[in-house]
Amino acid sequence: MGVVNGLSVDIEEWFQVGAFERTIARADWEALESRVASNTATVLDLFAETGVKATFFTLGWVAQRQPALIRRIVAEGHEIASHGWDHARVFTLDAARFRDDLRRTRAALEDAGGVKVTGYRAPSFSIDARTPWAHQVLAEEGYTYSSSVAPIAHDHYGWRESPRYAWRPLRDAPLIELPVTVAELAGRRLATGGGFFRLLPGALTDFAVRQVNRAGQPAIFYFHPWEVDPDQPRVAEAPLRSRVRHYSRLGAMAGKLRGLIQRHHWGRVDAIAARETTP
Repeated sequence: MGVVNGLSVDIEEWFQVGAFERTIARADWEALESRVASNTATVLDLFAETGVKATFFTLGWVAQRQPALIRRIVAEGHEIASHGWDHARVFTLDAARFRDDLRRTRAALEDAGGVKVTGYRAPSFSIDARTPWAHQVLAEEGYTYSSSVAPIAHDHYGWRESPRYAWRPLRDAPLIELPVTVAELAGRRLATGGGFFRLLPGALTDFAVRQVNRAGQPAIFYFHPWEVDPDQPRVAEAPLRSRVRHYSRLGAMAGKLRGLIQRHHWGRVDAIAARETTP
């Protein structure tokens, strides 16, 4: 079989993404067309077709409004994990507000799915050097793993100094951090998931997966359901750079995902976390 990698999906509405956070106000969300149930259903159908299980890092805001979707994810054997309540970046919160966000989100996810939530991914990979308290709060709240760090330098996020592979942020707690996978090429780290996978040649992500697997490590890959939804509304007033990043090659994404899934071995992120923490 070789190394089993972590396949993950960050569930959020098309209008909740970082690219539009300065263009679409939270107060307007309820009035916008919801597409998360339909585009996540497309992802679930793809996973059923290819025979893989994955982890769905889900906003509490979505779980509260789409409990049937959460139940389907659980019923089909996938993991439900936390993506925070409403995509607020962790470095915009203090420790107390972060704790409240975790509790509110977990309650919504567990109420909808009927299963325990043990994993967390920060919106926009926003655990970094500015949030030295975040892992401690996660451990105190009973999370067993986080996949909240992108070990790169990027204009929206990134913690370049983070290890590339699984690491323990705390001496006195078993919490493990599973950074998303980057490729290392000519001394540079290159992102490979989400929009980078959609916009760049798929060979780069294949290279990254094989590179970390040769080191005996699992890759952690992520994408979003809105990335397989070419018919989603267009936000004409968003900055050009944001529109290019968000809308380019949406129609090609499902096919690229199918190929990536078929070329490597994949599973749930909680299973990887369990293997990493087993002595």
